[in-house]
Amino acid sequence: MPQIDDIDKKIINRIQALFPIEPRPFRAIARDLDLDEADVIARVRQLKDDGIIRRIGGNFSPDKLGFHSTLCAACVPDHKIDLFTETVNSYSGVTHNYMRSHTYNIWFTFIAQSVALIESHLEEISKTTGVTEILNLPATDVFKINAQFKV
Repeated sequence: MPQIDDIDKKIINRIQALFPIEPRPFRAIARDLDLDEADVIARVRQLKDDGIIRRIGGNFSPDKLGFHSTLCAACVPDHKIDLFTETVNSYSGVTHNYMRSHTYNIWFTFIAQSVALIESHLEEISKTTGVTEILNLPATDVFKINAQFKV
């Protein structure tokens, strides 16, 4: 596993807490942490390459933008996992896709402009992969938490 030092930890904590919305965000981070902008950019790039940072981007509330979201769970035979996950991941509305040790072993979230479009995409996924057990589990209540991981 890649090693991170105290400077990497400071950068990770700063990015999670308050990412600057300005033309040169890494310069602002560098200034706040008394670092060099080029060093911050290089370190973030390395952290991404090492898989420590998965992505840097905004989080939007789909319903406030007129979209619908749902959690899906599928019962996928081992020999179809690669095909199924590649197929699911080909849809731009899929934001997460992960495997669990359970009968429903592949779980993913889907966001689209309508419930009907989500259902249509799930039917396409089923036809393409031959996986017929896909649960569509739309949220009835949304509880947002702040997912920051102090390192």
